Amino acid sequence: MWEPIYLTIKLASIVTLILMVIGTAIAWWLARSQVWWKEIVGATVSLPLVLPPTVLGFYLLLLMGPEGPVGRVVKGVFGHSLPFTFGGLVIGSVIYSLPFVVQPIRNAFEAMGDRPLEVAATLRASPWDSFFSVALPLARPGLLTGAILGFAHTVGEFGVVLMIGGNIPGETKVLSIAIYDYVETLEWQKAHWLAGGMLVFSFLVILSMMLVEKRLRKRLI
Repeated sequence: MWEPIYLTIKLASIVTLILMVIGTAIAWWLARSQVWWKEIVGATVSLPLVLPPTVLGFYLLLLMGPEGPVGRVVKGVFGHSLPFTFGGLVIGSVIYSLPFVVQPIRNAFEAMGDRPLEVAATLRASPWDSFFSVALPLARPGLLTGAILGFAHTVGEFGVVLMIGGNIPGETKVLSIAIYDYVETLEWQKAHWLAGGMLVFSFLVILSMMLVEKRLRKRLI
C-alpha cells in the first residue's frame, strides 16, 4: 500500500521541478515576446486544459511508442521505448500539467509591467541580472501558485497516467491507479485509506502553500 504513495510523491516532485524550469521560461517568453504567433504557442500549451486526458494520453502513446517518431529515437539510443516506464510517466505528466504552471507565472510576469525592468536597465543591469534579481522576486506569488497547481495536479492524475504508464507495481502504479484497482476488486477499506489520505494530504499541501503565498503578497505590497 505504501509503494503507490511513495511513487506518487516521487513523480509529483520530479514533475514539479521540471515544470518550474520549463514553465518559467515559456511564461517569460509569452509575457515579453512581441511576435504575432505567440498566442498560437500559448494556445498549444493550454490544450491539456480542455482535452480529455485519455485523448492526450492516446496521442502521447502514439508519439512515444515504438513506431512513433519520439519512440524510435529513444529506442535507438536507450534500447527501449518510453510508454509503460517511469520516464514516460514523467514526460506525460509534464505535458499534462504544463498549462497549470505556465498560466499563473505568465500572469505574474505581465502584472509586473515594464517599469521595474526599465529601471534595472538604467542601472546597467544585464538582461540576466534583471530577470533573476528583479523579475523572479516580483513574480514569486505566481511562481508559488504554479508550483502548487503543478504538484497537486500531478498527484491527482488518472487518465494520462493510465494511458501512458499502465498499471505496473513499483514502476507506474501511482495512487490514483491503486485506488481504481482497489475499487475494481471491491477492497473498499484499502480504497478508503488511500483516497482519504490523498484528500487530506492534498488539502494540507495546498493550504500551507496558500498561507505562504499570502505572506509573500503582503511583503510585496
